[in-house]
Amino acid sequence: MRRCRAFLLALALLAAGPFNQARAEGFLSACEDLPLAPGLTEVPDSSLSFDTPSGRIVEAYAKGTVGERTMLAFYASTLPQLGWTRESDTRFRREAEVLRLDSSVEDRKLVVHFTISPE
Repeated sequence: MRRCRAFLLALALLAAGPFNQARAEGFLSACEDLPLAPGLTEVPDSSLSFDTPSGRIVEAYAKGTVGERTMLAFYASTLPQLGWTRESDTRFRREAEVLRLDSSVEDRKLVVHFTISPE
């Protein structure tokens, strides 16, 4: 039920207009309520998602030509609208889940590793 509400909220937010002048490029396939920042595309076959007794575990990768600061600003403004509380530039919390955004640069492209895990 929580995922359904988050998904519906995400759809409503996308339909309502821009997130700080930037629209999401879609959502990660492994996590239907986690948007892709403009300039990022999901790395095919890089994601996994499964449920454990203590909560879900999701890992996914995306890459693109967006800068790290722009990507972090997008998530800082967008994720709270989807129920996530910002704990740091790269860490967010929603209920008993923690989302981490780890980034690196490979071949002049930003690579973002998304990890959702139970607290």
